[in-house]
Amino acid sequence: MFWPSVAIIGVFVIWAMVGGEGTADNLLSFRVEVVDNLSWYYVPLVSFFVLYALFMGFSKYGNIKLGKDDQKPDFSLGSWLSMLFAAGMGIGLVFWGVAEPLSFYMGPKPGVGESEAERAEFAMSQTFLHWGFHPWAIYIVVGLAIAYAVHRKGRPVSIRYALEPLLGDRVRGRVGDAIDVIAVVGTVFGVATSLGFGVQQIGAGLDHLGIITDPSAGVLSIIVIIITIIATLSVVSGLDKGVKYLSNVNAVLAAGILLFILIAGATTVLLTDFFQNIGVYLQNFAALSLDTGSWHGEDGTGWVGGWTIFYWGWWMSWAPFVGIFIARISRGRTVREFVIGALVVPTMLSFFWFSVVGGSGIREEQATGNMTGEDGSVDSTAALFALLDSLPGATIVIGLAILLIVFFFVTSSDSASYVVDMLASGGDPNPPTWSRVFWAAVEGLVAVALLLAGAGHGLTILQNVAVVIALPFSFIMIAMCIATLKSLRDEHLAVKEAKAEEAEEALIESAVAAMTEAQENGELDSVTSGTGSGSGAAGAGDKADKDAPGDDLLDTSAKA
Repeated sequence: MFWPSVAIIGVFVIWAMVGGEGTADNLLSFRVEVVDNLSWYYVPLVSFFVLYALFMGFSKYGNIKLGKDDQKPDFSLGSWLSMLFAAGMGIGLVFWGVAEPLSFYMGPKPGVGESEAERAEFAMSQTFLHWGFHPWAIYIVVGLAIAYAVHRKGRPVSIRYALEPLLGDRVRGRVGDAIDVIAVVGTVFGVATSLGFGVQQIGAGLDHLGIITDPSAGVLSIIVIIITIIATLSVVSGLDKGVKYLSNVNAVLAAGILLFILIAGATTVLLTDFFQNIGVYLQNFAALSLDTGSWHGEDGTGWVGGWTIFYWGWWMSWAPFVGIFIARISRGRTVREFVIGALVVPTMLSFFWFSVVGGSGIREEQATGNMTGEDGSVDSTAALFALLDSLPGATIVIGLAILLIVFFFVTSSDSASYVVDMLASGGDPNPPTWSRVFWAAVEGLVAVALLLAGAGHGLTILQNVAVVIALPFSFIMIAMCIATLKSLRDEHLAVKEAKAEEAEEALIESAVAAMTEAQENGELDSVTSGTGSGSGAAGAGDKADKDAPGDDLLDTSAKA
């Protein structure tokens, strides 16, 4: 898979750099036609993934361990949750924490009421939809399938083997190669575009502090190179050191900034909002999950396509990377632990983050109007810093926020490099160091090349390509659901039959032991003697008959 993946990535990068704005526009039109107009497919599919994840976690299959029966978890609960959070959502929460709720508040979906309260409730519940159970269910579909195949069945770390229950030996051929190449390309594109867009947020933060004024593409490229170097050092050190330690640092920094915003801001109001936001979200969960905007015409379907459907495609494009990574770090967990850990815990943390950070942004906009432009537009890269600037100690906190963004990008890059390397190395869980360095460098260089392509068109192209790639991968995910359910069902039946056989054998052994003990105590002999005395006293002739060959065997059989 190594060379085909490298070739495809190279061709797309050159195409993006040469094509510029025209290519970006054409690809955007194609994405709108292919992806955004498929709300009838994506909306029920992702909702099904949520039900599937819940079923797997709370069904009779929940006790099956992702590993040997006596396998202990590789990581402590705290480190495991930190790594889950950092790889799956961390950088997105920092980037969109203020910008997305504020965008929905200023430009709600058609049909939402015009009052501030209605727009605020909609903004938070819609954000919860995009960052809550649904994306993590997408990750769980892939992660659970791979974790079972790798840790329970001993297969290489590769997406293809998650489909082995359906495809059989064909997963070792060209079909399996194509599946893994799609995963490699999608992962590199997703991480590269996130690096590019995220470094623009870092540039906005440095600009806000006055360190760099209006950073150019060249300056942003230097920042990407620095992040890539740090990520390379981290990925070389392995999961037990670099990735785990940086994830823990991320968790501490993020918690510190979150608590600062909560305490320095309207604490009571934000905590009250948190529970109200959850209530509104749960109350409208089904409606939000299945909303296509169809009753509001092209404006409604266009809004849903540009936000919700784009997000579903984007999360699917990240699913190979995040799914493999969370599978790799989850050895020793049960299916139930995996689902709860990857679905409920990160979702609740995301809800609290958006309620505090995003809610603060909306409250600040309501009070001062300083969070948006004169035309009501929201600057996604600068929204977080605009919020922090309204709080005491802004300079220090903005500096810490920039550091948090850098660390989140490092953990995303090195974990993605690790995953891509495993796939390109044929599923080797400990791929060679040189290839880890190679893939970390590729992700950084792709981001730099597209930044230098000008006007951000290159990044937009790859972002749209990643979402389009998610469409064929969605079919693979459906197959994963079927394959995993089949595997767990077969194992559950096999365990059930084995337990029944063990119970039967135990019953027989218990009966034999009881009879043996009774015979040793003379209880069975007494019963036999009592039966014999009923026919009269035994004479010499009887004794002779009893001593006849074979009578002992018959007598013992009768006792038995």
